[in-house]
Amino acid sequence: MKSLLDKVNAKLNAQGGFLKAASILVSGTMVAQLINFITLPILTRIYSPSDFSIFAVYISIIGILSTISCLRLEIAISIPKEDKEAFFLLMLALMVNAIFSLLIILILFFIKIVDIEINSLNKYELTWLIPIAIFFAGAYTSLQYWMSRKKKYKIIAKTRVKQALSGSLLQIILGLLSFGIVGLIIGQIIKISSGFIVFIKEILMDLKIYIKEINIFQLKKIFIKYERFPKYSTFESLANTAGNQIPIIIIAIYSIGPEAGYLMLAMQIMAVPLRLIGSSIAQVYLVEASKKYQEHNIREFTLDCIKKLVFIGSLPLILISCLAPLLISLIFGDQWHRTGEMIFWMFPLYFIQFIVSPTSMVLHITNNQNLALYFQIFGLTLRCGGLLLIGYLDNSYLFSSYVVLGFIFYLLYLGLIFYVIENNKFGDK
Repeated sequence: MKSLLDKVNAKLNAQGGFLKAASILVSGTMVAQLINFITLPILTRIYSPSDFSIFAVYISIIGILSTISCLRLEIAISIPKEDKEAFFLLMLALMVNAIFSLLIILILFFIKIVDIEINSLNKYELTWLIPIAIFFAGAYTSLQYWMSRKKKYKIIAKTRVKQALSGSLLQIILGLLSFGIVGLIIGQIIKISSGFIVFIKEILMDLKIYIKEINIFQLKKIFIKYERFPKYSTFESLANTAGNQIPIIIIAIYSIGPEAGYLMLAMQIMAVPLRLIGSSIAQVYLVEASKKYQEHNIREFTLDCIKKLVFIGSLPLILISCLAPLLISLIFGDQWHRTGEMIFWMFPLYFIQFIVSPTSMVLHITNNQNLALYFQIFGLTLRCGGLLLIGYLDNSYLFSSYVVLGFIFYLLYLGLIFYVIENNKFGDK
């Protein structure tokens, strides 16, 4: 038995502990996703498809804004050789995130003055919850990258479980108390902020070590050194997230009925493998691939990661897609039958997204942020422009167009990744 355990441990520690780190994150994410999945059938019986449609718009807005709230400086935290430099990047990311959140509050205050309507959110006075969610989302992401750098994967895993448990339970309680859509949104904010508090406690020791060395001149120097991230990655990430989220808003606007609500539930179900495995591998990939790049071994490492993703992701995505039309109504209620049909047709899109999303970080590691930016702008134009045209001409094809356009984008993105690593298209270090 001991010999077997030694072999398993050796396997997990292979490739610099890549598999072991990923497995720790996957285990925590697995429990979190299990909690989310168990509570979903309860939520779909408490909240209506119309509530989920409004929630989908809210989540889309938060997703678009929070991804740029730190000017993408959080990604750079994994790159420096010295922890001190990485910690300065963390401080910069947190400062920028706070300023960005305050800026959103000022913008919303102006919107309130001129009485501009934001979909159905103004009806419920929910717009003021947007900057709160943005702040906690940006702070959590920044601190999570620092924890990854310090290889504190168990703590990250624990926060994901705590987030899922606290947020889901609150959504159920508020729903039963007839809070309506407000319950979904407040629960989502709690889901984000609970992990943030855990991380703050963890970095206090690091703060004591570096606090005396932090000054405006050092921060400015670090900002200039990593200016490619705010300069290129911010707009690249904005285009990427907008390309994923704006189509949901377009579908909510142009479709008849709560189509966006059905799509949101379908996306949450299909995203389980992405969050469970893909996001965990992406986080570890960024740390390990940075080292492989310095060792001039990024090509082999990335190809190996792609092979693992294909092998790991095939079975769960196929099972979810094939069983969804049969089980969705049984699990979530008859009113969600449309979601099962959507999941079946979304398999090609989510399979290729599962492969591309983690390994797309190679463009940042190899200093090809400008290339990533140009491609994401193309993707935003392709996906949103195409959907706007379809919505204007015939809104009955909105969902199918969403799947086809998304698949084309990620297929081309995979080709770009291969082009970069095969032709050594690396920017300046």
